[in-house]
Amino acid sequence: MLTFLDIALIAVYFIVTVAIGLWYARRAGRSTEEYFLSGRKLPWWIAGTAMVATTFAADTPLAVTELVLTHGIAGNWLWWNMVAGSVLTVFFFAHLWRRSAITTDVEFIELRYAGRPAAFLRGFKAVYLGVFMNCIIMGWVNVALAEILTHIFGLTTLQVFAAVVSCMLCVGAYSALSGLWGVAITDMFQFVVAMAGCIVLAIIVLSVPQVGGIAGLAASLPGAMFSFVPDFGLSPAAAASGVTALAGSAFAAYALIQWWASWYPGSEPGGGGYVAQRMMSAKDERHAILATLWFVIAHYAVRPWPWILVALAAAVLYPGSGKSGYILAMRDHLPAGLLGFLVAAFLAAYMSTIATHLNWGTSYLMNDLYRRFIRVDASERHYVRVSRAITILLTAVSSSLIFVISSISGAWGFVIEFGAGLGLVLILRWYWWRPNAWSEITAMVAPFGGWAISHFALGLSFPVSMYVIVPVTTAAWLGVTFLTAPTEDARLVAFYRRVRPAGPGWSGFARRHGLEPSDGSIAALAINWLVGVVMIYAALFASGNIIFGKYGAGFALAAVAAASFAFLARRIGMNERVS
Repeated sequence: MLTFLDIALIAVYFIVTVAIGLWYARRAGRSTEEYFLSGRKLPWWIAGTAMVATTFAADTPLAVTELVLTHGIAGNWLWWNMVAGSVLTVFFFAHLWRRSAITTDVEFIELRYAGRPAAFLRGFKAVYLGVFMNCIIMGWVNVALAEILTHIFGLTTLQVFAAVVSCMLCVGAYSALSGLWGVAITDMFQFVVAMAGCIVLAIIVLSVPQVGGIAGLAASLPGAMFSFVPDFGLSPAAAASGVTALAGSAFAAYALIQWWASWYPGSEPGGGGYVAQRMMSAKDERHAILATLWFVIAHYAVRPWPWILVALAAAVLYPGSGKSGYILAMRDHLPAGLLGFLVAAFLAAYMSTIATHLNWGTSYLMNDLYRRFIRVDASERHYVRVSRAITILLTAVSSSLIFVISSISGAWGFVIEFGAGLGLVLILRWYWWRPNAWSEITAMVAPFGGWAISHFALGLSFPVSMYVIVPVTTAAWLGVTFLTAPTEDARLVAFYRRVRPAGPGWSGFARRHGLEPSDGSIAALAINWLVGVVMIYAALFASGNIIFGKYGAGFALAAVAAASFAFLARRIGMNERVS
């Protein structure tokens, strides 16, 4: 049970969070650019940390626990595969998003395409992403919070619902008041609290006698659980423990297809969503690149191991507990004060994600629906007032989904499947002149057909279904691209002049229209990307090897990560003062 000290710590956390939101309320009310983009003045360390905080939700440690207890550490390839796509965003797209000077990634549609199809696509995506997908994401984050509240406080279903709604209203209130400046600054505070809490929990749970530290984990659990890559032939002992082998076909779908083919919030191929929002909020192009690079390093190489260690301990303490094992470890092994701190840490993780999604979803509904199609000539103050009302509306809708979503990692799979094949369009629309609005519309619709074929006709499930959905979607949008007219030349010329994309996809178009060739180099970007991918995986697995006592491999990988970082620092001028 929570003591007075625990409750006091939770109360202090809420007071600080709300105070930050109130502090920035007046600034956010000046204009929609301040409300949604912080006046395009965020330094890289705030923008990047805000991205990291958003992807660290209350659901994330629970989902990682579910993956580890099911497939061992290698189960994390469900999201580790996204390293390649995230690093692609750093070097190929961050500077282009900042250069585009738009408010949302959905507004990009009418910057790049023209005509009624583009207008339809912009309005449709504003609703599809801003309401449907956004509320699903917030819904599964609410499921995680409900799980925590149930196990820590022993609340009834009705009490849990009331508590989640109360938390949502709190987040909705300060998000509606403070805009992106308040959201970003609270994200930083919340990220520090959340990470500190997870590290403390990992240290304490490992010291529990039944666990016995790293050595105790190694003695109690089958070796297959500790493999960083799938052990496709699990031993009978591993199978008896409840761990199932990650099939080679599943691993290949993650590693070779998913990272470039599927839309997923925070890891969209080509950037997008709240990551694009942060890049467009940065001071300049270099700040956008550095912010995204810091996000990728922290997201993949800094955060996972405390979660994984607690998940392994939960496998010893609570076999078969699934995602609840993480919460049970908190409840049963934290002393007074620290339990309150951990609850505050989870509230911080929860609120940082919800606040960003409310602001991000509202930006679509305001900028790309209301302002574009409903009320085009109102004052900035009017738009800010309506934005605050939309934020509260999204708060209400997403709160109701805690009774619909059961499995967090299952919800992840659902979102990935229904965005399968869209990723290639999101990449190529920047670097090839030929895709048009119909290409992107088709790529959004076709996955539903591919999903039906793979699940109902062929009996496949995620992630093997990707082998069907991605080819179906890709064939459909490419066919539609060449059967329909390209975007009108005037729109393409204006886009090229503003964004100046590099590579052969625009070179012929630029020559035909007498445009100056881009000064960028696809080869140079590709080298940065490759070195960046090596750096992230080396840092991720260096930490893991060192934690589990494999010091030779750990320090060798750490040296590779450091050398890669030094190479990239010279390439992008990280050693120069960032103004």
